[in-house]
Amino acid sequence: MGLMSEHVEHGFGPVWDGESRALILGSMPSPKSRAAAFYYMHPQNRFWPVMQALFANSADPTDAVGDLPESRRAFALRHHIALWDVIASCDITGASDASIRNAVPNDLTPILRGAPIAHIFATGAKSAQLYRKLIEPRLTEAGIAIGMTQLPSTSPANASMRLPDLITAYREAFQKANVLENAYWKN
Repeated sequence: MGLMSEHVEHGFGPVWDGESRALILGSMPSPKSRAAAFYYMHPQNRFWPVMQALFANSADPTDAVGDLPESRRAFALRHHIALWDVIASCDITGASDASIRNAVPNDLTPILRGAPIAHIFATGAKSAQLYRKLIEPRLTEAGIAIGMTQLPSTSPANASMRLPDLITAYREAFQKANVLENAYWKN
């Protein structure tokens, strides 16, 4: 017997501060991430290894993602990255983006008015689709115009992309959007 769809609430807030320049949006946290109350906490999700590869200062061993929500939050903020999800609540089966129904969007306005966010990145096709459908029209109504780039999903379900391919795709997207300069990208 398959998994049943359940109604889930996001359960934790965004990561951002007044210096955040890029906002990375997922769709809805996985069950593992909801249990840990933090983003991309499934051990096979490649989001944090990608962030480590792109942003960590190799000359500073303390500039690491780490395994705990606290160290990952600090890493994101140190590198001017805001994190949140498109969806505040939805019906979903497990962690399957394809099963998402009845999505209620998060309100991005407080972050976009409170930080110099220059670009939004959506991690995966579903988060980008839901962003365009549920959030972009609200931002337009609020007079907020900001670009969004769809990134490949770092989920283990996206097995077609290996970690080096994800790192390259993310590096190119950040460079093209010209929002986060990083000397370590030339590695």
